[in-house]
Amino acid sequence: MPRESKKARKTRAARVYEHLAEEYPDAKCALDYGSPFELAVATILSAQCTDVRVNMVTPKLFRRYPDARSLAGAEQEELEELIHSTGFFRNKARSLVRMATVVEEDHGGELPRTMKELVALPGIGRKTANVILGNAFGIDEGVVVDTHVKRLSGRLQFTAETNPDKIERGLMELLPRNQWTMLAHLLIYHGRQVCPARRPRCNECAVSHLCPSSAV
Repeated sequence: MPRESKKARKTRAARVYEHLAEEYPDAKCALDYGSPFELAVATILSAQCTDVRVNMVTPKLFRRYPDARSLAGAEQEELEELIHSTGFFRNKARSLVRMATVVEEDHGGELPRTMKELVALPGIGRKTANVILGNAFGIDEGVVVDTHVKRLSGRLQFTAETNPDKIERGLMELLPRNQWTMLAHLLIYHGRQVCPARRPRCNECAVSHLCPSSAV
């Protein structure tokens, strides 16, 4: 394939976004939550775990610990039991209590709204902060790069990078800021439904004509 100019790649990315937005008009965060703090908790639990499993665990968890103050005072054993099925439950329980403690003591129980403050919280890195900012606060600070976004970014040749931070920067250069949060949702939906890691269904793909990796 001839080398693609940055301008051409941006034009193609815009068309991919448009087609995927038409294909998945209901694309949104797959985690269930009722507040920014609940989304932070759910996102921490989603590490190495499916969103479906997290959504099975969080209703009981949120009833028991509805806010930062209650979670900060949680007993480790009780919390571990509630989140056991999400995996890595000991580490996650410790991170949740520490995160809630800092939110309660340093932020008055309210989750902060800036990238700098969020990534300073225990258990929250840039990806989790992007999830919170984009979905709970409507702030497009960056692009969430999970396994699906990473895979599709490569297949669509939006970037040749493999490091999540570099992939994110590449995607941010291709599309306007107000599309960054939705871009991740669209790529995640498409990755789950049509373009999995094994045997992508290119014949069913809405953007196969725009994808350099397409088999059709």
